[in-house]
Amino acid sequence: MINVSKISLSFADKIIFKDVNIFIKEKSRIGIVGINGSGKTTFLRAIQDDVYLDKGNIEINPKFKIAYLSQESVDLPDVNIIDFLLDVTGVTVIETKMKELEIRFADMDHESIEYKRVLKEYEDETLKFDILEGYSFDSKIKRVLKGLGFKQSDFEKKCTEFSGGWKVRINLASVLLKSPDIMLLDEPTNHLDAESMEWLESYLKDYHGTILTISHDRRFLDKTVKTIIEFDKGKLFTYTGNYSSYETEKLRRKEALKKEYDAQQNEIKRIKDFIERFRSKASKAPQVQSRIKMLEKFDVIEMDRDNRKIKITFPQATKSGNEVIKVKDISRSYGTNEVFSNVNFTVYRGERLAVVGYNGAGKSTLFRLLSKVETPTSGEMIHGLNVEPAYFSQENSENLCGEKTIWEEIVGCGSGELETRLRTLLGTFLFSGNDIFKKVSVLSGGEKSRLALLKILLQKSNLLVLDEPTNHLDNITKDIFQQALLKYEGTIVIVSHDRYFLDKLVGRVFEIKDGAMDIFEGNYSYYIEKRKALDELEKLNEVKVEEVKPSFKSKEQKKIEAAKRNAQYKETKVFKDKLLKVEKEIEELEMRKDQIENMLSTQEFSDMSKTVDLSREIGQIETNLAYKMMEWEEIQEKLEEIEN
Repeated sequence: MINVSKISLSFADKIIFKDVNIFIKEKSRIGIVGINGSGKTTFLRAIQDDVYLDKGNIEINPKFKIAYLSQESVDLPDVNIIDFLLDVTGVTVIETKMKELEIRFADMDHESIEYKRVLKEYEDETLKFDILEGYSFDSKIKRVLKGLGFKQSDFEKKCTEFSGGWKVRINLASVLLKSPDIMLLDEPTNHLDAESMEWLESYLKDYHGTILTISHDRRFLDKTVKTIIEFDKGKLFTYTGNYSSYETEKLRRKEALKKEYDAQQNEIKRIKDFIERFRSKASKAPQVQSRIKMLEKFDVIEMDRDNRKIKITFPQATKSGNEVIKVKDISRSYGTNEVFSNVNFTVYRGERLAVVGYNGAGKSTLFRLLSKVETPTSGEMIHGLNVEPAYFSQENSENLCGEKTIWEEIVGCGSGELETRLRTLLGTFLFSGNDIFKKVSVLSGGEKSRLALLKILLQKSNLLVLDEPTNHLDNITKDIFQQALLKYEGTIVIVSHDRYFLDKLVGRVFEIKDGAMDIFEGNYSYYIEKRKALDELEKLNEVKVEEVKPSFKSKEQKKIEAAKRNAQYKETKVFKDKLLKVEKEIEELEMRKDQIENMLSTQEFSDMSKTVDLSREIGQIETNLAYKMMEWEEIQEKLEEIEN
């Protein structure tokens, strides 16, 4: 399907690829990994012919449709989100073309060659429309948008009204809705909450085509891919299995290579010792020359030395009181928009806890309150004795000085660390060599975010409030950062969409949902398991907070309850009758569709206009069916709401 043959690419003196070869079969599920800057994104761009290679080529059958998701937010048109997705997926174009063709052949001579040509073109466009499920595409768009976390009220908004992260979600929706043969996804989970990630994982599981995805989310890769491609120092390495299998196999290969390396080094040392020992003896000259030639022929094994296997240690800070943060009945509103209300909790010294919730639930708002950037609308938030907080958010990068160099920003922290130590830390966060003398103003968003995070780690603190700190870290840096947090002696409150990262780190989970907070005593896996169980119970109408009711009921109470039951019966009967009516209409439409399809498959019409009329009728039936199914779902939801 995709044949990558000896591709090479360099930028200045940096080698991106060198003689890379791989053949990717249809319906492959491939995860692409490697440190930041190893060429992952460039590889995806090369596949879609967006990069000019120095050497080699990538062959893809032109019939295969490719869709690419960039991890960067892109400009979107100032149009309604639904209209944009209809347009970008090609549905609007095909529908417009069909209408134009209908007008053209309506007045043409049905016996003419031109009529038959136009009719054939119309049939081709109709087939494309059917493949895209054009008649029910509006409903499909809404299902995908809901899965990615958009609300019903968002459907009427223009694309330009959304923030950068939500624009990336819109682009992700467009890629999914295009139903391409080859889907190229660059960090698709970066801006998704837990619910949206699980929906995406489920969607991709049933996807018909080939997937190549870059991701630093191990859980996502474990659930969605069956092959891992690793980019390292211009080379490509392939591993069968998901990310966990890749880690195991990579360790096994490394251990085997180390044994081979040690054996080779011992042999090289033995030969060199012989050469040195007998170099000056004429009688041994032939043997010495033989061994010199032997050394020249050696294909010397090189062992990778990971210069970032270092430890990050936080500066020592004063020990805080036992109660670090005490929150009493806090609420936060912006005008008429109430984010949450009556929230209560206490954070104790040494705790590591996560705050979760769908995007827009109020996580960042809570963090701004915790860090005293904002104050509650009502209630109290009390910081304990000797609390020294350090707060990280994606907005921290805005506080960097654009005129300073990376080095000046770090030295200016006043951490007291030695220069060699600071350089090592900068290297861990992917600022090495002369890069540290770049001006902050020329850095990308991700680079600024990493620099801002490193500055936080150099501060003295006993309370870390971290809002999405891992978004721009590769897995090596992420592991080093995680180990540092595990050894941190203070208190940690963190928001992250990286489930693996959270699972090993936190012991309590605070969930913000529908303006309230629930607390789960356990790690992230426990929270997910408990949340799923609660959701299932809610669906089965088994999660109810029952009031304690007196065993004796007065006549008046009985009358009220009887009246309620009667009113509910009448209301449900109305909707049940509507449901039966819609079900009957759906059945009739499906029967008529089957009837027409049988006619078209078993008969040949001499009158081509009759064929066109029947094809158009099928299209109209499918449109009506889509609307009727939506109507059925709305009635069913209303009925369940009344019965509950």
